[in-house]
Amino acid sequence: MKTRDFDPLKLDVAAFAKSDDALLEGTWSLAELERLASSTVAAAEATPVTWRARGELRAVRGGQPQIWLHTEASTRVMLECQRCLMPVAADVTAQRSFLFVHGEDTAAELDSDSEDDVLALTRSLDVRELIEDELLLALPIVPRHETCPQPLLASEPEPAPEEDAPHPFAALAALKRGGLPN
Repeated sequence: MKTRDFDPLKLDVAAFAKSDDALLEGTWSLAELERLASSTVAAAEATPVTWRARGELRAVRGGQPQIWLHTEASTRVMLECQRCLMPVAADVTAQRSFLFVHGEDTAAELDSDSEDDVLALTRSLDVRELIEDELLLALPIVPRHETCPQPLLASEPEPAPEEDAPHPFAALAALKRGGLPN
């Protein structure tokens, strides 16, 4: 059987899953994943994003075979530490499997009832966009250093209340007694 070249930017998922060599892998630069690059503090052009996509046609008893796409990706990005506001390197990895079904309605129905990620089958799937979505979801919610490189600035201590200062509710207490304080 002749091997077919598959384009990860316009992947026919059904044909890919049926193929004997249903494996695509490679490296993109972080700059090619614009949404992910814009989430970083320093988007380095040369930062690699390593990825892999594998198709699978899974037999189902008494029915049509299921079409699956398994993806994995990893990269290192620079984010802003939420403690010291300095750049912090974060290793980001994503690994996900998707079941493809015919029709948006079927996909929505199965996705709500299943733990698997279900998508509508398309003749032209952009694997780079799918992988970028997964990496965005894998970003740490609160990026921070284990130990910040610079000591954190301590906030100014609050001044001690003056001993001669009147209590803020002294006027209220005087009103309750029937008079006003001097």
